[in-house]
Amino acid sequence: RSPRMQYHALSLARHGRGVELLGYLQTRPHGDVLRSGRIRLVPVADLRGLRVGPKLFQYVIKVIVQAIQLLYTMLKIDQPSYILLQNPPGLPSIAVAWVACLFWRSKLIIDWHNYGYTIMSLNHGRNHPLVQIAKWYEKLFGRLSDYNLCVTNAMKEDLWVNCNIKAVTLYDKPASYFKETPLELQHHLYMKLAKDYEPFKARTESGSSNAEWTAFTEMDEKNGHVIKTRGRPALLISSTSWTEDEDFSVLLKALEDYERYIDEGVELPSLVCVITGKGPLKDYYNGLINKLHFKHIQICTPWLEAEDYPLLLG
Repeated sequence: RSPRMQYHALSLARHGRGVELLGYLQTRPHGDVLRSGRIRLVPVADLRGLRVGPKLFQYVIKVIVQAIQLLYTMLKIDQPSYILLQNPPGLPSIAVAWVACLFWRSKLIIDWHNYGYTIMSLNHGRNHPLVQIAKWYEKLFGRLSDYNLCVTNAMKEDLWVNCNIKAVTLYDKPASYFKETPLELQHHLYMKLAKDYEPFKARTESGSSNAEWTAFTEMDEKNGHVIKTRGRPALLISSTSWTEDEDFSVLLKALEDYERYIDEGVELPSLVCVITGKGPLKDYYNGLINKLHFKHIQICTPWLEAEDYPLLLG
């Protein structure tokens, strides 16, 4: 679930374009995408890793199978004028999209967020043969695209200097549903999250039998009036893809410092830290989090529904 690709799809649909949105369906897209009559979801099966043979062999076989699967899916859709691809991940999708564009006589647009080979190098090192092949591949097929987008001017400059690729900076802008959340909606969201996540539950028992409490809000059940709870904790939110290029030990160290400041007498509110996202290192960091024994900080790592994430931010 890439918010930026969903924004692209919605923007194109609102300008009268038909959109075929290819992607994994393990997670539900935003309701606006599902309700759009101009966007058709095309599911791509998520391949599980091959467990036979050396890791390099497993990786090569997975890339080959993914390439065949993705090309087959692309050639089944209606003929597109443009194919818009997010990179990373670009192996094998850039090459497959380029082949599909040759077949359809379409234009290829790559939206560059990062380089796949630099993320790969975090695991294998810069000089690993696999990383060098990925670097060559990414630069070669990147130059074969018709148009290129990127998120920042720094990425635009790096693409030109290091890859000889001309790109246009297209800044991320929040969708219309990212806005301040009314207190009543906040309360309902906290009640929903409190069913599964302890940090959202009320710290103390309600003094009134007619009140419904969360850690942050209180609602009078007679008139539905919602107020913020006194002494409520501060709410810290971060999203992540739980990959090697995002070092969340930095945040955990900062939380340890925060806890120490409170223990030393600094007047700071208790803290609820919500880290949302899915990715390969989530279990690893959850293991580190479970070893932390904070008195004033609670951490949870939910996977929020597409509609709930902007509500929580708001």
